[in-house]
Amino acid sequence: MMKYVLMVAVLVLSTGALLRGEDKVTVKGSDTMVILGQRWAEEYMSENKDVVIQVTGGGSGTGISALINGTTDICNSSRPMKPAERDKLKQRYGTRGVEIKCALDGLSIYVNEANAVQELSMQQLKDIYQGKITNWKQVGGKDERIILYSRENNSGTYVYFKDNILMGEDFSSSAQNMPGTAAVVNAVARDKGGIGYGGAAYGKGIRELKVKLDDKAKAYAPTMENIKSGNYPVSRFLFMYVKNKPTGALKKYIDWILSDVGQKIVSAVGYFPIR
Repeated sequence: MMKYVLMVAVLVLSTGALLRGEDKVTVKGSDTMVILGQRWAEEYMSENKDVVIQVTGGGSGTGISALINGTTDICNSSRPMKPAERDKLKQRYGTRGVEIKCALDGLSIYVNEANAVQELSMQQLKDIYQGKITNWKQVGGKDERIILYSRENNSGTYVYFKDNILMGEDFSSSAQNMPGTAAVVNAVARDKGGIGYGGAAYGKGIRELKVKLDDKAKAYAPTMENIKSGNYPVSRFLFMYVKNKPTGALKKYIDWILSDVGQKIVSAVGYFPIR
């Protein structure tokens, strides 16, 4: 009798999923965007009871692979898709995908709250993450070894940092790769010598450094004003990618994200609206 009840329950759940059809939207990708993606989904589902939105992370690269493999409707990515990735989409679906800019992010540089250093230049960041600067006293701090925290190489944040700060060169072998931005923040919050990087929305329990283009330039914090004006030198768009021009429930959801309501959630989470 129990087995029969369980089989009926499974059948009911499966039938419900089938009836929903296009009203089920899957989102996968950037760990930087997980908090934002979940908030969007929660708010939207509270207003649209017939829609189910599933949000998971795993990294931008993982999300892009899922889009190519056809296992997600939306890929969240903190970096632009690469030409080779778009080529794979075209080979499989005859389309190079649709890119949607959905938020702005200031890539924050995290240090422990006990760290006396207030700002770094882009060159100093590069030298730190390549192991050329190894002690905080070399950049005006205490005599303490610098401990590097980074992201895994499937992360869009990792790729952005490597391309725009390391200028395509390799990280120091001493950098500890963490599975997500929250893990980087937690590590730096516990480690007085630690330094890390990630989205502005994750900057809790640590301090964000000001960053300047070079030694002669003014240093800026990753605030909305500085990011929108372009003064903060480490800023980027956050993206959603879909295979084709969205229609149906998918289009309604994306339109809502780009609306004033959706963009207010961007601000509430700690990122910056695109308008």
